[in-house]
Amino acid sequence: MHEQATPRPAPEQIHTTKQIPTTEQIIFKPAFIERYSKLTDWELFKQYSLSFLRRSIRINTLHGSIEEIKKSIEDKGWQLEQIPWCTEGFWISHAERRDVGHLLEHQLGKIYVQEAASMIPPLVLRPQPGEIVLDLCAAPGSKTTQMAAMMQNKGFIVANDYKGMRLSSLGINLQRSGLTNTLISLMHGKRFRGFQFDKILVDAPCSGTGTIRKSLKTIRIWNPHMITKLARQQKELLENAFLNLKTGGELVYSTCSVEPEENEGVVDFLMKKYPEAEIISVKLDGLKTSPAILEFDGEKYHSSIKNTLRIWPQDNDTEGFFIAKIKKLTNEVKQSD
Repeated sequence: MHEQATPRPAPEQIHTTKQIPTTEQIIFKPAFIERYSKLTDWELFKQYSLSFLRRSIRINTLHGSIEEIKKSIEDKGWQLEQIPWCTEGFWISHAERRDVGHLLEHQLGKIYVQEAASMIPPLVLRPQPGEIVLDLCAAPGSKTTQMAAMMQNKGFIVANDYKGMRLSSLGINLQRSGLTNTLISLMHGKRFRGFQFDKILVDAPCSGTGTIRKSLKTIRIWNPHMITKLARQQKELLENAFLNLKTGGELVYSTCSVEPEENEGVVDFLMKKYPEAEIISVKLDGLKTSPAILEFDGEKYHSSIKNTLRIWPQDNDTEGFFIAKIKKLTNEVKQSD
């Protein structure tokens, strides 16, 4: 039988952001329940997945200082709470309003409405001013604009996406954020050939099982065959990104999925095929993470997978996310290790 959940928990059960509970009944598929009961605390995962997601923003330092823009917003009656792992990131709330998008600061590009966990991949990649960077799956631009600010608009970013209809939102967001070091390209990520980038971000298209709390349809459309198909595409994207990385360069592979096949399984594929790939262990102050999945469905993953970041919604009261930082070494260096 399907499990029928009760309505979403009232917000005070999870956090203090005031929201209106929905009476929508959510039905979980038996295979989904069985899978997640093995992967994590099912009841806790379900509770957070059916709770409301706190709104968060990132202050765009290309348009002013954090202190100045923060004060401007707070003077309008909004409350900002620091996101521990991101200096520019804040959870935002108001006693009577939720229309963050109507803030003048948003219209002027001084802030970007971005989920707190979504800010993590650029922080892990750490692009520097002067570097040549590829954002392989860039639209709508949250991570591209974050990286450009980190680079102080210096260097060069190729912001790529494979669907033309997604480029309009990408272009608008890059323009509003004041980016001058970015080129937009339209190409399937697996078709990049012959480039050499210092840093690459592969925020891959995924099942979105870490984002149930903002997209309930994910529960309805989930099925194992979809996961298998997505994992195959993700492996193509990650492998091609790695081939376009300079020796000594670094890439970040991330998804908003919590499925092992889309995360640890994809990175495991790369590690076993390319001996010059090395996973870099990363820790962000204030960020709670869970152990990586080292074995799933009878398959043991590469031992270095333990250095990846797995984030469940219940870890930080955010979306679920997965992040792996990979460095491209020479074969000689790898073998001498």
